[in-house]
Amino acid sequence: MPQKKKAAKAAKPKIAKAVKPKKTETPKPEIKNKKATSPKAAKALKPKAKKAPKAPKPKVEEKAQVLASEVVFEGPLFRIERDRLIEPGTEEVTRDIIRHNGSVVILALDNTKNKRDPWIVVERQYRHAANQFMWELPAGKLDEGEDALAGAKRELEEETGYQAKKWKPLVEYYASPGFLGESMKVFVAEGLVAGDARPEDDEKIELRLVKLSEAIKMIRKGAIIDGKTLTSVLLYARQVEGKRSK
Repeated sequence: MPQKKKAAKAAKPKIAKAVKPKKTETPKPEIKNKKATSPKAAKALKPKAKKAPKAPKPKVEEKAQVLASEVVFEGPLFRIERDRLIEPGTEEVTRDIIRHNGSVVILALDNTKNKRDPWIVVERQYRHAANQFMWELPAGKLDEGEDALAGAKRELEEETGYQAKKWKPLVEYYASPGFLGESMKVFVAEGLVAGDARPEDDEKIELRLVKLSEAIKMIRKGAIIDGKTLTSVLLYARQVEGKRSK
């Protein structure tokens, strides 16, 4: 019997132990060119900024081609011309233009006591075209070929009697370029010296000194509606305000 038992034991199959599957790790992606991820390499890979192209030079402005011109009126202050012409970018047109030698405007200041709020010389006179009295800065027409600064000095002395020690240009503008060829050159006059006025026979002028701040109040209230005075006073006030804020 012992032999049979041994044989039975030998006949039983051996049960193999279950083999646990090994954990499979997901392979990490290979990083190619590790240097490219570094900050220095990243900067190197950035495209270089291209220089902005140079601004093109401005073209020479075209002017109108005048085909014919005739003077339809001529007076002591201006003349009216009727021009037949071709303007840039348009077809043939006809324009009636008031031709004028140009004018000067004087912003005469007394800033000896207060540079930020100086006294301004203003005039009050009747203007028939506007059908009312108006407050204005001294101004006048230039003679043909006259230097603008020389004309400004002449007009200031004739209308107000004042002379000035210091002059500087403020602005030049066209009041109504659609039909009026008059340019207006504005000068600031400082260091005033009083004298006797010599106005024209048809000029009845009332003179007054007002502070810059008061002139601005007059503009806001509609007491000053003259274009050259509005332009000059407001522009000068803006410049004074700009210097104050620096």
